[in-house]
Amino acid sequence: MSSTSAVYVGFDLSTQQLKGLVVDSSLKVLYNEKFDFDAEAKGFNIHKGVMTNEVEHEVFAPVALWLQALDSVLQKLKTAGLEFARVQGISGACQQHGSVYWNAEADERLSNLDSSQSLESQVTWALAHPHSPNWQDASTQRECDEFDAHLGSADALADVTGSKAHHRFTGPQILRFQRKYPEAYAKTSRISLVSSFLASLFLGKVAPFDISDVCGMNLWHIKKGCWNEKLLSLAAGSFGVSDLKKKLGDFDEDGGMDLGKISTYFVEKYGFSKNCAVFPSTGDNPSTILALPLRPLDAMVSLGTSTTFLMSTPEYKPDPTTHFFNSPTTAGLYMFMLCYKNGGLAREKIRDANNRKAGVAGQASWEVFDELLGITPPLAQRDKSRPMKMGLFFPRPEIIPNLPIGEWHYTYDESTKNLQESEEDWQIPADSARVIVESQFLSLRLRSRELVHSPEDGLPPQPRRVYLVGGGSRNKAIAKIAGEVLGGSEGIYKLDVGENACALGAAYKAVWAKERKDGQTFEELIGERWKQDQFVEKIAEGYQKGVFEKYGEALDGFEKMEVELLHRYGRL
Repeated sequence: MSSTSAVYVGFDLSTQQLKGLVVDSSLKVLYNEKFDFDAEAKGFNIHKGVMTNEVEHEVFAPVALWLQALDSVLQKLKTAGLEFARVQGISGACQQHGSVYWNAEADERLSNLDSSQSLESQVTWALAHPHSPNWQDASTQRECDEFDAHLGSADALADVTGSKAHHRFTGPQILRFQRKYPEAYAKTSRISLVSSFLASLFLGKVAPFDISDVCGMNLWHIKKGCWNEKLLSLAAGSFGVSDLKKKLGDFDEDGGMDLGKISTYFVEKYGFSKNCAVFPSTGDNPSTILALPLRPLDAMVSLGTSTTFLMSTPEYKPDPTTHFFNSPTTAGLYMFMLCYKNGGLAREKIRDANNRKAGVAGQASWEVFDELLGITPPLAQRDKSRPMKMGLFFPRPEIIPNLPIGEWHYTYDESTKNLQESEEDWQIPADSARVIVESQFLSLRLRSRELVHSPEDGLPPQPRRVYLVGGGSRNKAIAKIAGEVLGGSEGIYKLDVGENACALGAAYKAVWAKERKDGQTFEELIGERWKQDQFVEKIAEGYQKGVFEKYGEALDGFEKMEVELLHRYGRL
């Protein structure tokens, strides 16, 4: 590779760090540097990247922290040997939903930065408010209730914007901001998402939103491709819709649009080419699906402390329990997302109970748990004359479904459709090992079943591939059950990109945006260059005839169990 050949930088501005990753046109990673907020930042009273106001349930970050981090990461890349003159394009992946409030001097200050000074010392003067709400913020319950009611129901809001109202979403956050800080809101000239804030720094003026990240605001009408006037009116309050529209600005729906050339600040300070293009930054979750790249009918399951399910799909079928976003690159595709609070911690609780029973208490070993997954039959149904066993295990309050902390055990007779809350015939905690893993995957299958179709003749509707990421992806016993429950005509795969998925997705987006031919999609260009064997390992079979259908029969009972509990706790 010539030392003068093109390279591209993807940035990942997350809650706890900023990462800068450099790839060449073949997608080979050349450099990777990061700035850890807690460990390296100077002058901020932060913990895990944020500040908190527990009385009002606020979680927020100082915007100046991110400015300090960007100069630092760029300097680290320079020290590592990156020749910035080779960089042909930049994009980013950022924590979603957070908002940055610019004052009327923003564009003038951004376009006239002094390269002998730091970003932190100059850009802070362009802000109308020093902080940005973090996705963990829970201060907007009143505003969420108003948003859910404003179009008639949470279902109606989800149908329009892709999601029901959530504490972290930008529309409710803007509504609360203008109520709590009316003077700062009046001084606000423009509002950025964190993604467009990052692009603004490189562009030297306030950048437009990204077509995917805008869907995390509860303000954008996804199917019509425009702002929803009623929701803007709610968020704007007495300041009015026209004022809020000016603050939000216009933007193009092309996720690979060339926003302009890089600011002279970065040319002079770091040696970037003046022709380096700035492309729209997107949200961290949309960027994750670009790191594969995820094809339609492929699914990604993150098995971390929480569980996240992502699919790229041409189907738009919103529901209050799910999220839909526009694809960050490809018109006509959507990102479908499920987010669960109870994932790894719930499995660990059952693991620990079985370890104690086996006399290995105090050890975080998965050996007993994995053995139980292997010897326990599907749905712990040891005899066809006995009912299926199913349950829910929530050490934390859950979002999907909306239930409190609890553990519930049921039996279900698939022939009579009889569902009973009962521990009869259960071997607790042994059966719970398999049933908790099944319950987590059954919930994913239940909520994604309308989005999948047959991947090939003779097969029932299911994903083509299922990619597992996160800590739980290393467990092949769990992967085996994923294939049995979810299917996957091509199998279950472990995706190993370390902690770089978001930054990689952003870098790939820049490569595509700069090098695409007319009409060439992201999936086509990156798919041709992406070296699967470097990142992917098949770890389990997917669809297994008979077993997959058995779990299909169980779905009816699983759904009935959820509905029964939702009624019991007044959540339905």
